[in-house]
Amino acid sequence: MIRRAKLSEISDILTITRACAAVMEQKGIFQWNDHYPSEQVFLNDLKRDELFVLVKEEKIIGIIVISTLMDEEYVPVEWLTKNKNNIYIHRLGVHPKFQGKGYAQKLMDFAEHFAKENDYSSIRLDTFSQNKRNQQFYETRGYKRLGDIFFPKQSTHPFHCYELVL
Repeated sequence: MIRRAKLSEISDILTITRACAAVMEQKGIFQWNDHYPSEQVFLNDLKRDELFVLVKEEKIIGIIVISTLMDEEYVPVEWLTKNKNNIYIHRLGVHPKFQGKGYAQKLMDFAEHFAKENDYSSIRLDTFSQNKRNQQFYETRGYKRLGDIFFPKQSTHPFHCYELVL
């Protein structure tokens, strides 16, 4: 089941992102770190009612943020659609114990269904340039790679931007 997150679940969400960060670091992917994603980032997502959790047997095993807020880093990107009526996917993660079982696909299916159901024109996101698995994941789903952006607090490497026109 995928549903909106609750304030009381922030610590469980941080446990998932920290576990994901540790596994990525072991693979040489420095996408998430001590600064990101932070508790404050998730509290902001929660305030905007944009933080969703995937629950299996009453335990949170995955997260996704479905946002209408365009980060300023995205402004210079030459998107396929106009900068209105778009949603942005952030902080997609599945606890490492549950990875490889299709749960990230379920979270993206949910986000794409949400976007279509609410008549958004496209879905936009970014993924770390060093995370080839994520790039393949989005490209297989039909997302088109566009430009690069940078998040200096996370990495000196770029993040690739993707868009799926609905």
